[in-house]
Amino acid sequence: MTARPTLERVAARAGVSRATVSRVVNGSTHVNPEIRATVLRAVEELGYVPNLAARSLVTQRADSVALVFSEPPTRVFSDDPMFASIIRGVSRETEAADKHLVLMLAGSPRGQERVERYATAGHVDGVIVASMHGADPLPAALARRGVPVVCSGRPLHAGVQGALPCVDTENVGGAEQAVGHLVAAGRRRIATIAGPQDMVAGIDRLTGYRNALRDSDRRSIVAVGDFTRESGVAAMRQLLRDDPGLDAVFAASDMMALGALQVLRQAGRRVPDDVAVVGFDDVPAASYAEPPLTTVRQPLHEMGRELARLVLALASGQDVDAPVILPTELVVRDSA
Repeated sequence: MTARPTLERVAARAGVSRATVSRVVNGSTHVNPEIRATVLRAVEELGYVPNLAARSLVTQRADSVALVFSEPPTRVFSDDPMFASIIRGVSRETEAADKHLVLMLAGSPRGQERVERYATAGHVDGVIVASMHGADPLPAALARRGVPVVCSGRPLHAGVQGALPCVDTENVGGAEQAVGHLVAAGRRRIATIAGPQDMVAGIDRLTGYRNALRDSDRRSIVAVGDFTRESGVAAMRQLLRDDPGLDAVFAASDMMALGALQVLRQAGRRVPDDVAVVGFDDVPAASYAEPPLTTVRQPLHEMGRELARLVLALASGQDVDAPVILPTELVVRDSA
């Protein structure tokens, strides 16, 4: 077997010192352009591959970013495309920055401890924490240890509210627009399938629903799900039992709305003639539902990109302008 090329061999081929080769391969800008070109040519000719562990010792950078979902594997690797959309957005930015993306799950205390150990050991330059529940302790724990942290959605942990940069969408305003659309259409008994009340998106979208009904003579009719299709099925059945005369439903996620459509169809309720349905997210399946789903579009891919931009900036020592709040848009289709 041929010995792996070393810095010394590259230096000998280029006719420069080992230190000069090290500066070039580690990205230093303090090298004469002609010398840099000579070194890079020698690197290519010899097939030299930098030792990432050794380079990390020199640069104090891991060239990696962790994307952490505070969810169990069954949730992340489900039929909900939200997770994949965020991953695609984050990976696009990390690839452009020539950084590695490490996907980690922290849906349990043990998982959170594992992420904390990994990040504080210097294996990543920064951490993105997404899909947080309640007063998730992980962002604060990482920040206390000096790890750059960015959150998807504002943290509910009182100790870090406003202290950590975050990226979110206009959840309250989007829900207000969705329910306002139903009010304007003359719907009288408008129910909601709210998201989990230990997550900021679930809390804010329920707030938006209530805001939109506050100035009308309509009452709130609420069932709570967990953003999954299965919870939408259970919640819609509950709503029909509680108020058989309801004529509209705002679901705080498209997956729950798709579950609601299934139950309404089984119950013989015509959509939108008998019951109008509006979702939130605009996942690909929304436009192929029967009937096509009216929904609030949130830019999940762009959210992922913004999360990556912020954590990369923090990791490089830059100040960031946060929080970043991305706009939503009502997309009207046949269901409402």
